[in-house]
Parts: sequence; C-alpha cells; structure tokens
Amino acid sequence: MITVVLPAHDEERSVAETVGEIRGVLEGAGMDGFEVLVVDDGSTDATAELAHRAGARVLRHPANAGYGRSLKDGLLAAAHDTVVICDADGTYSAESIPELVAEFEKGFDMVVGARSGYRDSIFKAPLRKLLRWLVEYTAGCKVPDVNSGLRVFSRATVVPYFKTLCDTFSFTTSLTLAYLMTGRFVAYRPVPYRARKGETKVRLLRDSLRTLQYIVQAIVYYNPLKIFILFSGACVAFAGLGFMASALLGLRVGFLLGVGGLLVALVVFSLGLLADLLRQILTK
Repeated sequence: MITVVLPAHDEERSVAETVGEIRGVLEGAGMDGFEVLVVDDGSTDATAELAHRAGARVLRHPANAGYGRSLKDGLLAAAHDTVVICDADGTYSAESIPELVAEFEKGFDMVVGARSGYRDSIFKAPLRKLLRWLVEYTAGCKVPDVNSGLRVFSRATVVPYFKTLCDTFSFTTSLTLAYLMTGRFVAYRPVPYRARKGETKVRLLRDSLRTLQYIVQAIVYYNPLKIFILFSGACVAFAGLGFMASALLGLRVGFLLGVGGLLVALVVFSLGLLADLLRQILTK
C-alpha cells in the first residue's frame, strides 16, 4: 500500500488528468489500498475541486507556502508509510511508479526517477551543471538527477530529516544530499519526462541561488571539511598563479601574493579541521 503525494499550486490544467492517470496505472498494476493525496498550496484556481473530483484526497493550504512545505505536510498526512512524490503538472508518467516501487522494495532507502529526454534551456544548463557538480562533490558519488520530483521513500525514514530540508523548490535537492551524506542507499532509474502543462513556477535566478544556499548549508551541516577544502584549494590555485606571474614576468608582487595565498589556504584548512571536530562533538 502506498500514498502518492502531489504538491499543486494553480495546476487546474493538469491535476485531474495526472490524478486519473496515477489511479489508472496503480489499479492496473494490482496495487490495492493506495491513496492519491493532493496538497493544494494556496491555489487561486479550481485545482482543489478538480483533484477531488478525480478521486484524490485533498489537503489545502490557505496561502502559498512552498513546494517543500507542501510535501512535508503531505508526508505527515499520508495514510501509508511507503510514499511516492510526483509533480501535478503532467511532466512525469505514472507508468514509471510501479517500477520505482518494486525497486524500492528491494531494500533501498530511496529510489529516484532520473529524467530522460530532459533538455535545459541555454540559461539553465550552466547553472544546473554547477549545482550538480557541487552535489556530486559533496556526496562523493555520481548523481544522475539532483532534483527529480518523482521518487519513492519511507515516511518513517524521511520525517527525522525535516529540520534540514527546505520548504521551497530545493526540497528534493536537500533530500538527496541528506540521504547520501548519512549513508542511505539511493537508487536511480531512468524515467521519461514530458513537457509541462501550464506556466512553470520556477524562477531561474532566485531558485538557483536558493538551491546553492541549501547545498552549502548541507555541506556545512553534514561534512564541513568539504567546503573548507574547496576554499583552500581555490587559495592554493591563486597562490600558484602568483608564483607563475613572479617567475615569468619577474613581478615581486606575484611572489608575495603566492606566499599570502598559501598562508590563507593553510588557515582555511585548519578552520575546516576545527569545524569538522566540532561537528563530531555535537553529533555524539
């Protein structure tokens, strides 16, 4: 038995079709006892009414509280421990859900639908690559899809992480980092991805900066030495450039900048060791 949680804000163009598709797929797969829970996040259109008519249980926010907050409230209200989260905009195919659930039942803590056929715009691609690199650097492993909105996990497992998971667009990114950096088993399976119906709620610069903020916070919270090593490495690179300028151009100031860069790198690395020691003390 599973609960499918769909956060929705002004999704009247797609929510009924999405709910109907999910119900049809789960019934066809013989997954009895499921529920579809739509969290209406302060919609100003007919999202809640259409979701209810389509057969979903509806939880309503009186005002828009954010994607992550909607998922948290949906998880707390879910009737079953095994939870699937999915978007209500028609981008994910419900046909992928039984496969992801079957993979989850093999013993993974979370199974993520890695989007295939997904193409970023010319503006989004560099930012997404940077954020993905930071996540992979932090987690120490490959992450095929950092912020996929289709994934399966246990409610009992995820609830203790709530205090470190953000209430906005970056919920899934912070969830990925939380699981990977605490030794959870995470699997990725390719899923098709379709064009959304209606207008996107994502704001490129604002949401990218928020995601970057939560990635840095996750590094500091779970493994602070990582971020200090990154800054220390940047200082060493700066020092190397200074020494090169001194050697090739005979600039004395380049030598001084190189020495200064090495000293700063040493200080930053030492601070990282202290931060990591403090983390170990506080988490005992």
